[in-house]
Amino acid sequence: MEFSAQQIAQLIGGTVEGNPDVMLSAFDKIESAGPKALTFLSNPKYAHYVPESRAGAILVSTEFQLTEPTNATLIRVAEPYAALAQLMTLVDQLTNPQPTGIEEPSFIAPGVEIPEEAYIGAFAYIGQGAKLGKGVKIYPQAYVGPGVTIGDGTIIYAGVKIYRGCQIGSNCILHSGAVIGADGFGHAPNPDGTYSKIPQMGRVVIADNVEIGANTTVDRATMGQTFIGRGTKLDNLIQVAHNVEIGENTVMAAQVGIAGSTKIGSNCMFGGQVGIAGHISIGNHVNVGAQSGMHSNAADGSTLMGSPVLPARQWMRQQAQLTRVGDLIVKVRELEKKIKELEN
Repeated sequence: MEFSAQQIAQLIGGTVEGNPDVMLSAFDKIESAGPKALTFLSNPKYAHYVPESRAGAILVSTEFQLTEPTNATLIRVAEPYAALAQLMTLVDQLTNPQPTGIEEPSFIAPGVEIPEEAYIGAFAYIGQGAKLGKGVKIYPQAYVGPGVTIGDGTIIYAGVKIYRGCQIGSNCILHSGAVIGADGFGHAPNPDGTYSKIPQMGRVVIADNVEIGANTTVDRATMGQTFIGRGTKLDNLIQVAHNVEIGENTVMAAQVGIAGSTKIGSNCMFGGQVGIAGHISIGNHVNVGAQSGMHSNAADGSTLMGSPVLPARQWMRQQAQLTRVGDLIVKVRELEKKIKELEN
């Protein structure tokens, strides 16, 4: 499937600078793209690739200044990365038609209605009282427990497990291996050193337009609900514990771990392997660097790094100072030696 640079520009509201008739049939990285490929420039540190790029066309921002000539056609848009995402979504829809119908063998409990344009893959299980929205896609070997509600247009990929009573919004994506609604980690210590399991009586509620990565787990609440807000995106291998609340449009990279009953605001960003203690409150628009450890509340707009976390600039100054510790130790020893010599 081929499109001209001009056709692509019209689709995304861009303007063409160069040959509008160049034909494009693939996406590729700017450093390796060939004459039939469309690539993009979002991060200025890759701007040096533009003059030497062999790409047929490059998506660039309207403010981008070309310092050297290039053979590539430029398509100028307000946000190159967002425009690329829009194009890739359109191409994916054209080239990968969505499955429909019910494959056999699968189990659908009596009384469960399968709506129009839905897809139920082979070996999927749909429990008693489940409610499915229009256009839901449930891929093979997925488990949808009793009383689960899934909104319109949501995709449940192969091997996802959704326990009883959980609620999934519309236009969500749950990737393979995700587990929604497993028991929270609740165990009461006994005098003899053993533990008694505390029944987890709550549920998980996931709002619209949420994406849950592969092998990510969202535990059900002890009481009430574990909640993930509209538009939030969770990467692979994330742990969300019982009674956690996450606001809207928050993003988390892989291996973030959130302990129980913590509240996280909207429009936050967490790097990979961030550890978050339980029963704390994190505000809106908080950014946390990779491998940080959070043990206390964070105010709106904070940018934090380290373990325990510090304001990012303070943490970076400390790291810079740490690189000088070895030299300082040598100087201290030299001074101690000179003092001893003077004393003798």
